[in-house]
This record gives sequence, C-alpha cells and structure tokens, in this order.
Amino acid sequence: MYQHQWVSGESILLPTGKAVCVGRNYAAHAAELNNPVPEQPLLFIKPASAFVNLDEQLVLPRPNLHFETELALLIGAQLSADHAHDPIKAITAVTLGLDLTDRTLQDELKAKGQPWERAKAFDGALPLGTWLPINQMPENPNDWSFTLELNGERRQHGELSQLLFPLEALLLEIVQNFRLEPGDVVLTGTPAGVGQLKPGDSLELSIEQTEWRHKTVVASD
Repeated sequence: MYQHQWVSGESILLPTGKAVCVGRNYAAHAAELNNPVPEQPLLFIKPASAFVNLDEQLVLPRPNLHFETELALLIGAQLSADHAHDPIKAITAVTLGLDLTDRTLQDELKAKGQPWERAKAFDGALPLGTWLPINQMPENPNDWSFTLELNGERRQHGELSQLLFPLEALLLEIVQNFRLEPGDVVLTGTPAGVGQLKPGDSLELSIEQTEWRHKTVVASD
C-alpha cells in the first residue's frame, strides 16, 4: 500500500487520501491536444488506489499509456470553503508525479461526452516521487519549475508562472467543490510535450531550484 515518504526515506505520518487533478492548466498543453483553453479549472479525482511509488523501475498498469509530468502538492492541513485563508500554508511538501493516461480511451470518452475516470483514475495511474519539504522550495511559487527528460532529451518543462490557474486560485477553486484533508494531493497540471511511454524508456524528472532528481526506466513487457 502506498505511503507518503520524505526524500530522506522516512514515512510521512499522513494518510493516503485522494488526488485532485486539474486538466489543461498550461495553454500550450491544451493546444497540443487540440483542446480549448478552459475558463475555470477542469477538475477530476484519482482515488487512493491510483497512488504508487515512482520507483527506479516504472511498471505500467496498462499498455499504451501516455505520461503527463506534474508538480504535486501534499496537503498537511484541512482546507474547506469556510476555512481557506492563505491556502498556500496548507501545503506541506512537493514532488513530481506522472498522471498516467489511457489517451485512446480518454478520446473515446470525450467524444461521447462521458467522464474521464476510466482513462485517468485506474489502479496505479499516479506514480509519485518522494516528497520535498515545502521550506526547501523558493518562497514564491511563481519561481518554481520542473523538467522531464525522456531518453536523454528534454521533453517537458513546466514553469508555475505559466499556470492558467495559479496555486492559490486553484486551491480556492478546489475547496469550493471538494474539501482537502491532510494526506490529499493536488496535481497542478502538465506542460506541453506529453506522449506515449514505451518499454525501456528512460525518464529523469527534476524540480529546478532544488537538488530533487529522480530517474526511472519503463519496465519491459
């Protein structure tokens, strides 16, 4: 069973909750999939069963999955519509994760006007790295950025200053719909450059401005 872990290897004494995700929070990513830019955050949830550790070997729970690299926020204090003053203070730690997506199925569901959960929220759909304490990040979230290198080439580069819905606005919007509890995770959106994962692919994820790095290889069939 998944357990939040600090970069030091110790367990974080928080339960594994839900992940609240936002779609199309980078305009360039919306454009690469020929999707309209949303006027308000496009929210969906991944359950606790989607959480897995982002280990040195990435075992895909389904074939033909696409990667979407995202900065993830670990919530350490309850946030609700009635108690959401200065929501950034509720963030305990950050990491990078992969929003694994069955793109073919997602496109089929979208064409039918149906929800995305079967393409986004299946078991193992959210590999997450170890958590970096928030006090090791720059004070201003607009200075945060991250990268994904795929087989030695930079594939994704996300700068939080480019978010359509910045962190504070995103958290405030989320809690109008879903209360956030300690142990919940918020995914902040993926930049352009998504694509299909193949057996043997090598990925290197990094949070810039920090020493956080993670390498993983997609397991062979």
